[in-house]
Amino acid sequence: MLTMPKSRLKLPPLKLATEEHFGERLARLRKERGLTQVELALQIGLTQALITSYEVGRLRMHPEMVIRFALALGVTTDELLGVPSKKTSANHLPRLSLKLVKRLQKIDRLPDTKQKVLLQTIDGFLRGEGISS
Repeated sequence: MLTMPKSRLKLPPLKLATEEHFGERLARLRKERGLTQVELALQIGLTQALITSYEVGRLRMHPEMVIRFALALGVTTDELLGVPSKKTSANHLPRLSLKLVKRLQKIDRLPDTKQKVLLQTIDGFLRGEGISS
């Protein structure tokens, strides 16, 4: 039996962005994007049972799968793994749900005149809610 030699390096403890476990973070990111386990599984080419196993921590994820999940969820691998972001820019936009992104893509395909009418409607609604656009 082969064993890995122990490192003599004293590494500082890794400080992750949250106490959230990987599976919990995976489930949260999936839900924030409005995806079911089945929908995510279809995007990645897995079964719903495997998604469940990752989310509840029964399985550890191979590095290639981390990349696949990050791409499917529209996040960085660092975000998926819980590594703190070094971004401090005020221009950093919040992640949009997949349902909202799909709707925005459909709106973007409308003729300019219809987009203008729709945006005026949205602006009027937001003003009525006390939210400036």
